Amino acid sequence: MERRRGRCVGDRRSSRCVRALVRKLQLRRAGRRPVRPRHAERGCDVSPSVRIGISPDSGFPLENLPYGAFVRDTGEAQRLGVALGEAIVDVQELARAGLFDETLDGARAVLSAANVNPLLARGVPAWKAVRARLAQLLRAGNDELQRAGIADSAFVFQRDVAMALPLAVGDYVDFYSSLEHATNLGRIMRPDGEPLLPNWRWLPIGYHGRAGTVVPSGTPIVRPCGQTKAPTAKEPTYGPTRMLDFELELAFVTGDGPPLGTRIPAEHARECIFGVALLNDWSARDIQGWEYQPLGPFLAKSFASSLGSWIVPLEALEPYRVEGPRQEPPAMSHLAASDRQNYDIGLEATLTSARMREDGIAPLTITRTNFRDMYWSMAQQLAHATSNGARVRAGDLFGSGTISGRDSGSYGSLIELTWRGAHPLTLPDGTQRAFLEDGDELTLHGVAASAGKPRISLGSVRGIVLPS
Repeated sequence: MERRRGRCVGDRRSSRCVRALVRKLQLRRAGRRPVRPRHAERGCDVSPSVRIGISPDSGFPLENLPYGAFVRDTGEAQRLGVALGEAIVDVQELARAGLFDETLDGARAVLSAANVNPLLARGVPAWKAVRARLAQLLRAGNDELQRAGIADSAFVFQRDVAMALPLAVGDYVDFYSSLEHATNLGRIMRPDGEPLLPNWRWLPIGYHGRAGTVVPSGTPIVRPCGQTKAPTAKEPTYGPTRMLDFELELAFVTGDGPPLGTRIPAEHARECIFGVALLNDWSARDIQGWEYQPLGPFLAKSFASSLGSWIVPLEALEPYRVEGPRQEPPAMSHLAASDRQNYDIGLEATLTSARMREDGIAPLTITRTNFRDMYWSMAQQLAHATSNGARVRAGDLFGSGTISGRDSGSYGSLIELTWRGAHPLTLPDGTQRAFLEDGDELTLHGVAASAGKPRISLGSVRGIVLPS
């Protein structure tokens, strides 16, 4: 779990302490004095009783309300929460006060859970009802939290808690759905052959990963070991990977699907998708190069996948739903959908070395890309995954695959950015990187933003590399 330092963490016994924390949410920069929020201003449209100021450029406005899991203090049980500005709304606190009793049957049990899984299992009507009720409780003019006596205790700073996995991952599937990434990797891994294999444009390529190695943001990543074989070597050797890489991805989370043996067409797939989160599917490229034929990657990817702390509901991303790229040949009928299936979400990755952090050097942005250009959409991925009748359960996680753009500054992995080490990156500390070194910290960021639309952040997901 990722621990952030702070004082008065979860100190519900001291209302003065909690009120002081909440007032600090009004600060935008360290050193500024607290000011009383003006609730008439855009970006401060929350209940006056909770005194939370949300800056206009916040990625966590009322229109977002992403779900996460957190621990208020050491030794306490994990709780379900939603992000609002710099705060977390303690959903368990609201549920135990009875504020969802008329919204959802069994609300206290569902919303007092340690993660989002019980809510996932209740389906679209419950997702919409709980989201609408949260927005109602937090909107200006609503004093229900104050009347329930939880106007202070229901809120805590994001920086003052430990974040955990937002869900208990069921099955984990990772796809390979960016045309640009697949083409680049084909040229790198098979320089003498066609970049794309014959099946790539006909179906979303995917493989089953290990749910047990999906870890929360901030979890250190130990350099994995495995078999590798140099091009001129007669035999493989075993040892730590020398080509540790990241993959910039999104992941979508599902509710319960139909019974075993039932297919989900792409046209209706979004009815089973709850929301999306950031995902870094760490990869060992030298291990991958030796093992991936004929059945695909195994140990090269199964050692760790870092999941972001926040699951953003699809409903929050509706203003950013767009058409995807033209598919040629046209998708088969079970993969075809008539409406917009992609999302305009800006993504970036930053890198720091141990020396950069010691010297106080800001992280280097190594790529910027966008989810909107993914060749195969989430709906098509889910349709393909269930096209043989396989069942989808609440808490299943589906990775998009590496998200790469058309130009070299928008590639979503180091193997592409450096072209397998042929063109290493130069860091601000003067060192170079073909692949990740011990002590490097890689962070992914995601936000949907456009003029006239609410800014919807996916937060970040980070991991630091430790020696084998």
